[in-house]
Amino acid sequence: MVRTRFAPSPTGYLHIGGARTALFCWAYAKQQGGTFILRVEDTDRERSTDASVQAILDGMQWLGLDYEGPYFQMQRLDRYKAAVDQLLRDGHAYPCYATREEIDALREAQRARGDKPRYDGRWRPENAKRLGLKPPAGMQPVIRFRTPDSGEVTFNDLVKGPITVANAELDDLVIMRADGIPTYNFGVVIDDADMNITHVVRGDDHVNNTPRQINIYRALGANLPLFAHLPMILGADGERLSKRHGAVSVMQYFEDGYLPEALNNYLARLGWSHGDAEKFSLQQMVEWFDLAHVSRSPARFDAEKLGWLNQQYLKEADDRRLAGLVTPFLERDGCTVAAGPDLPRVVALLKERVSTIEELADAAVYFYRRLEPSAALREAHYAAAAKPALRAFRKQLETVEWRREAIAAALKAVLAEHQLKMPKIAMPLRVMVTGEPQSPSIDATLELIGREEVLARMERELRVFPD
Repeated sequence: MVRTRFAPSPTGYLHIGGARTALFCWAYAKQQGGTFILRVEDTDRERSTDASVQAILDGMQWLGLDYEGPYFQMQRLDRYKAAVDQLLRDGHAYPCYATREEIDALREAQRARGDKPRYDGRWRPENAKRLGLKPPAGMQPVIRFRTPDSGEVTFNDLVKGPITVANAELDDLVIMRADGIPTYNFGVVIDDADMNITHVVRGDDHVNNTPRQINIYRALGANLPLFAHLPMILGADGERLSKRHGAVSVMQYFEDGYLPEALNNYLARLGWSHGDAEKFSLQQMVEWFDLAHVSRSPARFDAEKLGWLNQQYLKEADDRRLAGLVTPFLERDGCTVAAGPDLPRVVALLKERVSTIEELADAAVYFYRRLEPSAALREAHYAAAAKPALRAFRKQLETVEWRREAIAAALKAVLAEHQLKMPKIAMPLRVMVTGEPQSPSIDATLELIGREEVLARMERELRVFPD
């Protein structure tokens, strides 16, 4: 039974890279009929916050990635202590009393000699005895893992292929701090072993940790999972992904009006592909997903591509669903939605013209409150020659059947009577009623705004029309 996990640290929001990792872990477990686990690695007590935990949970829920859990490391401290005691008994770990100042001085001297900075094993029992080191009174030691002196670690990364690291390249890492809190490399091994994780799928910034962790698995006599390290995500310019590239909280995309299915689809294509498929559902991804088609090369985050994809999903989305999503945006913009036209109908008219829910709300504002045309728009589009025709059209709107077809027929009749082309009246009319130079078809726009509101807006603007 395949078991994967996503194990974020609650020291910030759920970002794009983390969301991509969670998505791949989730999709692989689902594709294999297995289980996906969410584990919160909250042992960084200084930086972990409840707000960050909630941001992770909110992001997972919004993306639709269901999971077993969440599990929290700080609730498992007794288990880590028991595992450390086992390693101490078996000679795979030892207490280290070196101070931070001593370690800093050691590394500085190594750098000065051109050596790789690393712990020198001075508190290994045989070395401490030889050096005559005695545990300082009242000092609580850290616990270090005793890395094998010889040999090598080889594992077959499911993305990168075979990787071999000599144990001579690894020093004795700290596995438990003096306060009894496990370090990352130790806690993650105990958790993955206890939770029977079969596939560790994570970012390739963890590749260097993997040989260390494999040595700990072996010392504990635990089963090794398979490892798959995902390529980095870079900005469109090839630089490390940062906030200026779009590396913000996943929930920021919710707040900016993206659809979760669009973000999932886009994240899936960052380092994985299924033929030439660009647009596909989460269910299709589950059916297709495998680790063999994860790229070894870094992926590039392209905000424009995400915007295009979101636009495609908006075009296909249910109008009532979009109405529910756009309502908070309109209300924040001072609109009373209940007092205006049927919002799903407005959404249907506008959704093919926008890329986000936020843009959809911006485009819909004039249906729910009057927008004052700018002086520049009035000067550009209000011509004295059009005023009589606009007056006549307004008069017709008082009695015409309020359907777009009847409105369009009335407009054509006025144009014919006054011998004008459509732009001569449609452009100023659009500015008068919407406050904007662009809108969907003018007859459909007028129909939705409503007779009384259209008449009121036209009358107000005709007063400032040049004679």
